[in-house]
Amino acid sequence: MNKGNKGSPGAAKAFGRLLRFHRERAKVSQEALGKATGYSKSQVAMIERGERRARGDFVVIADSLLGAQGALIEVADEMTESGVAAWFEDYLGEEAKAAGIHKYETHLVPGLLQTKDYARAVFESAVPALEDEEIEAGISARLARQELFYRKPAPLVTFVLERSALTKPLGGPEVLRSNLLHIRECADLRNVTIQVMPENRRTHAGLNGSFTLLETEERRRQLVYVEGQGGRYFLSEQPDVGDVFARYSTLRAQALTPEDSAQLIEQVAREL
Repeated sequence: MNKGNKGSPGAAKAFGRLLRFHRERAKVSQEALGKATGYSKSQVAMIERGERRARGDFVVIADSLLGAQGALIEVADEMTESGVAAWFEDYLGEEAKAAGIHKYETHLVPGLLQTKDYARAVFESAVPALEDEEIEAGISARLARQELFYRKPAPLVTFVLERSALTKPLGGPEVLRSNLLHIRECADLRNVTIQVMPENRRTHAGLNGSFTLLETEERRRQLVYVEGQGGRYFLSEQPDVGDVFARYSTLRAQALTPEDSAQLIEQVAREL
């Protein structure tokens, strides 16, 4: 196996597929494997989807129980923490080459605008709880993503943030204040526009929830990325994509101007 792939989300997916193959071949249920390894059925399912990495003696016990003859151990040895969930890998591939990135967020500061301490508070809020190694890797990966603001050619990046996303005190008031000041600095970048949606809107185009819009390098293709409790998916076909882009245009018209948004962000930070 290529050592250069250590820590990649693809490695986690590969291990998960191999685990599922051997488990199903051995006719062992996820629940039974969980009992043998001290994991819940849902945690086993997450490992098989590549969303979580196995801890402790899980791999050794599973390899023996499923008769994998060392295959699971071999693949697990090739993995280190990437800090990126396997299901997010496809999105990051598109984001890294996008000419336009447009984000509507309802309940927290988006990852591209998070400080280290705020990101830590987000990861520490995860349920099921993440291990320390996963949290540290996740923080590093999230901060590394923010380098896209400065790449050449620079992408056009816009945000519409609900005011409530700027007031939830994840990590405490000091952590939030520092992140708000960071957002204010990001708003000064020439390729970044940040707008805040006031809480007193009587009509609102974003009632269906958060989403991200991506435009490819040549702007010949547009994608919509959506995350939810039940799953994550891309929209790439018309008229769905066009409808969401139109919705985002309406949200920008309904939100405060960039100048008024900057003043509001500063005000919220002062009041903490």
